[in-house]
Amino acid sequence: MMTGKNHIGFDLSAEGITTYKTFNPLLNIENEPIYTEASNNEVDRAVALATTAFKEFRTIEASKKAAFLDAIADEILALDDVLVQVYCSETGLPEGRAKGERGRTIGQLRAFAELVREGSWVEAAIDTAQPERTPAPKVDIRKMSIPLGPIVVFGASNFPLAYSTAGGDTAAALAAGCPVIVKSHPMHAGTGELVASAIVNAALKTGMPNGVFSNLNSSGIEVGVQLVKHPGVKGVGFTGSIRGGRALFDLASQREEPIPVFAEMGSVNPVVALPSALRDKGNEWAKQYAGSITLGAGQFCTNPGLIFGIKSTTLDNFIKTLGEEIEQIAPLCMLHPTIHNNYEKGKSILSSQGGVTIAASYEGTVSANYGSQKVITVNGVNFLKNPTLHKEVFGPFSVVVRCADMEELNTIISKLEGQLTGTILGDNTELESSHTLIETLQGRVGRIIFNGVPTGVEVCPSMQHGGPYPASTDSRFGAVGIHSIKRWVRPLSYQNWPDHSLPKELKNSNPLKISRLVNGKSTKDAIQ
Repeated sequence: MMTGKNHIGFDLSAEGITTYKTFNPLLNIENEPIYTEASNNEVDRAVALATTAFKEFRTIEASKKAAFLDAIADEILALDDVLVQVYCSETGLPEGRAKGERGRTIGQLRAFAELVREGSWVEAAIDTAQPERTPAPKVDIRKMSIPLGPIVVFGASNFPLAYSTAGGDTAAALAAGCPVIVKSHPMHAGTGELVASAIVNAALKTGMPNGVFSNLNSSGIEVGVQLVKHPGVKGVGFTGSIRGGRALFDLASQREEPIPVFAEMGSVNPVVALPSALRDKGNEWAKQYAGSITLGAGQFCTNPGLIFGIKSTTLDNFIKTLGEEIEQIAPLCMLHPTIHNNYEKGKSILSSQGGVTIAASYEGTVSANYGSQKVITVNGVNFLKNPTLHKEVFGPFSVVVRCADMEELNTIISKLEGQLTGTILGDNTELESSHTLIETLQGRVGRIIFNGVPTGVEVCPSMQHGGPYPASTDSRFGAVGIHSIKRWVRPLSYQNWPDHSLPKELKNSNPLKISRLVNGKSTKDAIQ
């Protein structure tokens, strides 16, 4: 049964006076449970507990930390259909999507558990002393990554499991040894409470310190602002809008002690359809992209919002087929009335811009909160001079740009803001002759795709889910996969330190048997 309370470490608390409910967009009604927003005092208590917990958690044995992460996965699975039902009631998404996202969440947690057990993620580097070196002796220097401290994670609206309470940011921070305070997303507070209870149960069962995790309810911005400004918080993870991510980034940079904000803020994910792609497989690509644009009602940060091609009959045929395919797909329920209203507003604004032509628009009757898909077209000149057409519309919407030639297309790509992904469709021969385009696109994206669709983010070490601003606030780090642990650590060097006082990761004997860079060579051997 839902309590509607905040998890302040191992305790449930509801001191606040502001309450709210979640919403079922499929039924277009409020859900029954009432949630209490965290008070200022509860925020302070959560941070104080996390600060105290950090002293123990930062040095806890890898095996125990890995067991904690695995236990979280087990506890989430134990929630079974209760979690699935609450997830669906708060999102309007189908059961299959809920189970798929739960599986991804479990996979992330277990991947981080394995990473922690293996141990080489600390990137230990050792340069031994050379006292006889001339003209100056070389001192012994050893470096490794250490955790930052308490981390605040903001839940995402479109991924209530994989990017929220026990999602990638939380799993990575806990793996690094950082306590986590989640600012629960108000659209799925019930899902968040259930997952939070799983994390707390896992912490209790595996002997983690009180305060290693807290979950705070919030219907507005006040709790998030207080957390980001709190001196005890040492880093922030966020997935959401450019407006929200930039606001948090600005708050964090204005602190007396600025802290990093790793925000993934969306993207229009440009797709370049080279002439060979439209000539050889134009209809096939049109069908695939109709599916990609409408997948999940377009509520993915990797949704293909911009498609570029060179003005031609084949491009016209592609747009015609894309429109026909789009109009045959039944619209889907969006996550919340607010998201639906913002989609309709954004769709209307871009559709009313000068030089825009409607290529396709679903005109059938739809239920409340369902997003009707739309595709518009514009020429390269009008696109270049109108920044409004470059903006993301979160939903099943895309803009096809008719470029006069490759020169204009390259110019347009160079003027785009930073993106999560960029895609090139074509054959190998034309790809080989498109060096300028490829180089330009590489400078604007975090992931470059050949002959595919951008929707679908594989969780693996090679995945980069981030990109130049405003796709993310720091393009050097991604939000997906085990390497996201690098967000929550910093390097620390030990100079001339006695071996018995060094962390295990840096001792001569290498008791953890991890891979280390010793005098420039990767090895697991002990230092003699």
